[in-house]
Amino acid sequence: MADQTLSLNLADRWSRAWHCLQLPEPAPSVFQEPQELYDCYSDPARAYHTVDHLAECFTQLDSVWELADNPGAVELALWFHDAIYDTHASDNEARSAQWARRVLLGAKAPDGLCQRIDMLILATRHDGTTEDGDACLTVDIDLAILGAAPARFDQYEKQIRQEYAWIDPSAFVDARAKILRRFATQPSIYRTEFFRNRLERQARPNLQIALARLDGGPAN
Repeated sequence: MADQTLSLNLADRWSRAWHCLQLPEPAPSVFQEPQELYDCYSDPARAYHTVDHLAECFTQLDSVWELADNPGAVELALWFHDAIYDTHASDNEARSAQWARRVLLGAKAPDGLCQRIDMLILATRHDGTTEDGDACLTVDIDLAILGAAPARFDQYEKQIRQEYAWIDPSAFVDARAKILRRFATQPSIYRTEFFRNRLERQARPNLQIALARLDGGPAN
């Protein structure tokens, strides 16, 4: 019943995003949306990047809805930001953005909006800097898990390990430590004042504890 309720809530959000963008919602018979997206996020190979992560992102978005220049664009970008998630690949965000563009073009979205949502999705690669307000919000929403309560953060770390279970433990430790250390050594983990004030203080010790565990050696 919980999964069914979540599915219905996400369906409502899908409709709201298109309404906010003043675009017609894609017909399910044409795009199989949002069920096809829901199925991707429900892939049993995923442990963290699931519909629960999507729902957590939308909860965070609700808290900053009025801070976004185009909240509908942020919401649609969040819908697609992990649509493609292959732990063996390095172009997941690019492929997810391409999927979003196909759907947007099918809905007759203007090219400017397509480019903007493309930019928002690619920002979740977390490999660069951006001063765009909505991109900063999108990135911070995606990284909100770093500032979660310790128990939820610990669960998140275990879920990430599960998604990369195919990687040798030593190689995983090295790669994961590099990623977490990059966040931990930044002057600010979060790019927006809202998320810095709300999550930065908890994110710091979360990262330090995780790094200390990784430094202790490989774990399956």
